[in-house]
Amino acid sequence: MRKEFVYVFLAVLFTTANLSQADAAVLTIKAPFEGQAPTVQTIKADADPKCKLMHPQGISADEVIVNSNNSLKNVFVYVKEGLEGKKFEAPKTPVTFNQEGCQYHPKIFGIMVGQPLEIVNSDDTLHNVHSLPTEKSQSFNLGMPIKGMKLKKTFTKPEVMVKIKCEVHPWMSAHVGVVENPFYAVTGDDGSAQIKDLPAGEYTIEAWHEKYGVQTQKVTVADQDQEVSFSFKA
Repeated sequence: MRKEFVYVFLAVLFTTANLSQADAAVLTIKAPFEGQAPTVQTIKADADPKCKLMHPQGISADEVIVNSNNSLKNVFVYVKEGLEGKKFEAPKTPVTFNQEGCQYHPKIFGIMVGQPLEIVNSDDTLHNVHSLPTEKSQSFNLGMPIKGMKLKKTFTKPEVMVKIKCEVHPWMSAHVGVVENPFYAVTGDDGSAQIKDLPAGEYTIEAWHEKYGVQTQKVTVADQDQEVSFSFKA
């Protein structure tokens, strides 16, 4: 009798897991760009001799990056609404935020509330990481003078987006989307991003770009992969 109960329990568990996986979908998000791409500006790095040595011709401004297929890189996309009441545990694996070549890497990224942010200085020069939340997260302002130096921080409240800047090198800036769920991504070199394992339901998807602002769309997710497009105009 006990053995039969175990078999039934395992069968139900296996079926439930399969149904959960079957009901999840991959949402592919594309960010086509319309119009004339802006002229890329060059920023002089003369203020720091070590940065100038790495960039003798200057540093290309990275606020807008239009890909070769007329799409936008560095668009942050995430599920804004539709997951109310659901709790998601923050990963214990840290997100790495690197200072290398007198630039921030990545420029645009996401992280969950409570997930560790590992901040690294890979340059042999003084850098600074100053977060500027407008919500209730506590800001941090870290001087990092030593190559190889690592520090860890966390964000305590959700906010899209939090700006990060360097007080030493004014051209260095980044933005992080701090969210309460794992369903977020950033468009890459082909202007697309994927939000994976999204359960069936109705959602509001938001797309944020540093220069071209915010767009939202309502999306109904079933058990099939689908595509959503956010078009940005010059």
